[in-house]
This record gives sequence, C-alpha cells and structure tokens, in this order.
Amino acid sequence: MRKIISLICLLLPITLFADELKLQENAPDRYVVVKGDTLWDISAKFFKDPWKWPQIWGFNKDTIKDPHWIYPGNVVYLDASTHTLKVSEAGPGTDVTSAGSEIPAVAESGQAVSDIVKLHPRARQVTGKGEAIPLISLKDIGPFLSRPLVIEDNELDNAPVLAGTYEHRVLIATGDIAYAKDMPSNKGERWQVYRPDRTFKDPDTGEILGHEVVYLGDAVVEKFDTLSTLRISRAVLEIAPGDRFAQATTGFASNYQPRAPEKQISAKVISIYGGLQQAGQNAVVTLNKGSRDGLENGHVLALYQRGDRLPSGSVFAADTRLPDMRYGLLFVFRVFDKVSYALVMQTQLPVQLLDRASTPD
Repeated sequence: MRKIISLICLLLPITLFADELKLQENAPDRYVVVKGDTLWDISAKFFKDPWKWPQIWGFNKDTIKDPHWIYPGNVVYLDASTHTLKVSEAGPGTDVTSAGSEIPAVAESGQAVSDIVKLHPRARQVTGKGEAIPLISLKDIGPFLSRPLVIEDNELDNAPVLAGTYEHRVLIATGDIAYAKDMPSNKGERWQVYRPDRTFKDPDTGEILGHEVVYLGDAVVEKFDTLSTLRISRAVLEIAPGDRFAQATTGFASNYQPRAPEKQISAKVISIYGGLQQAGQNAVVTLNKGSRDGLENGHVLALYQRGDRLPSGSVFAADTRLPDMRYGLLFVFRVFDKVSYALVMQTQLPVQLLDRASTPD
C-alpha cells in the first residue's frame, strides 16, 4: 500500500504539469493592447497553446459567450502565480506605443522613480464596445462568411437557374435585367449568383462531399412568375445563362471562441482555396470533415505532415515509417455537413494537399 501511495505522489506532479499551460520562452510580463490586436495574437505572445483561450484568461469555457471586453490601451499582465492573463486599463504615466510597450514615468533627472508621475500631453483613448478587439482577425475570412461556398447534390439540382435576358445577352453585368426559372417566392427577394466549379471527393472513401462554387454577384427579384424577373445588383465576375442562385445569407457570427474539439477528429486537407498546391499562413483550406463528424466553428486542429518511410538499408525494417510531424494550427471558421473551411493560423512548413488535421494533443 505504501508503495502505491508513493507512486501516486510521484505521478501527481507529472499529471498536473502536463495540464499546465506552456509559456513562450520569451513571454513578457505585460503587454499593452494596440489597435489591430486579437485575443489569439495576445495569447500567443505569452503561451504556446493560444487556442486554450478560456484557460489562458482564467474563465470557464461554458460561461463566456461574447468575450469582447479588451480594448486598445488596456494592459495585459501575466499572473505568475496562476499562469493566467489579467487585464487592467493603462494608468497615468503610461504611454501606449505602436509596439505595445510601456514608457514609465521619468523624473527631471532622467532616472525612473516609482512614486513620481510625469504627465505628457497626448490624445485621450476612449474605449467603446465597437473598439473591443476580436478573438481572431476577420480580414482573412470575412469574404468567406457571407457567400455560398459549398452546395450539395440536392441543392444543386433544385437551385433556381438563370434562363437569359431580354436582349439575349451572353454576358450579364451590374444593372442588367435577367430572368430565372424555378425561383421560389417564399424565400425573399435577395439572392446570390454562383457557378459550380469543382467537386469535392473524400480521398479515403471516394464519397462526393459537395460542390465548391464561384460567387458571381447579387440579384434582387422584381417580379415572381414562371420566369421571374430580377435585376443584377452587383456583379463581381461575368454572369451568364445557366448560372444558379442561392438564397442570400443573413450573416454569420463574427465572434468565435477558439477551442480544441472535445472528441478526437482526424481530417485531411482536400483543397487550398485558389487552386494552389501549397499554402502558407493566413491561407484558407478545405477539410474533408464537417458537422456530421463533430466539427464546429471555432475548433482548432493541429496540422501534421506524414512521416517518411525509412529506406530498406536502415537499421529498422524496410516498411518502418517515422511518426507524423506536427507543424502548424488550423482555425475552423465555416462548417458544412461534410466539409469545413479553415484558416491557417500558424505553420512552420508549407501546407500541402492531404496533410492531416487532427485534434491537438
């Protein structure tokens, strides 16, 4: 019994240490928030696991739904006792610089004095709800949130189709009048125009996962009929007869809470947006897993490169393969039934097709 208790006491610190957040080697003691920062970026300055957001900020993940409370000018402190981050407003004698550093109050002699506050004229920073920093930057994913991206077979077959124009134009632009068949009158007047581009297939099973589409523009129905009359309100690419319509989206939540999936998920990169063969940081990739597999908006997945097969002349057997190497992180921001779109948040290597994306260890 004493041996068992001794073994438990020996393993307990190891278990606790394994659950601790890992600090960056050059983690600062404090950081002043500047415009353009995100919670992900700030977390990554202090910790190696920025997706463990609730733990980093000392909150219960189930109680934080809209974590917009940090503003430019706030000071983020690293609490050495709890290994969590705390926030306070910048106080008198603290200048906020573009680099996010602090300049302490300075006496006339030029030496720093802790109990002397020297005021300098500067623009006052007034915070407001609209200025709060987001969890992640939306500049890279914004265009993907409000446009049709993936259409399944049944949606494609039943989608309204652009039949043509009064002038029999081959190409249609902004302001032109066009006609569409099978346009339902109970789904509103605003529609988006798209064209099927490529078909996604699961690399392991061969299952058709959906059809990626090209967004062409927007249209407004002026009269519903057997052939509905509509006006092209915006054309970003040339629109032609045979193109299809999807109901205009009403927008998606801009606040995502980064977190690891609660269950083990193993996906593959099946496409890099833009038809590329490799991707770097801030690129958008498509995964062969979706909501039916348990993926949700905000999930963070680790990227792995497949381990090399050792040559037959090595000390190991000819078929020995090295373990997969983890080299980056993905942030899932839009989930469909069978596929998902993710943003490359961190990477040490180029992301390649068929690389594995799994629940972080």
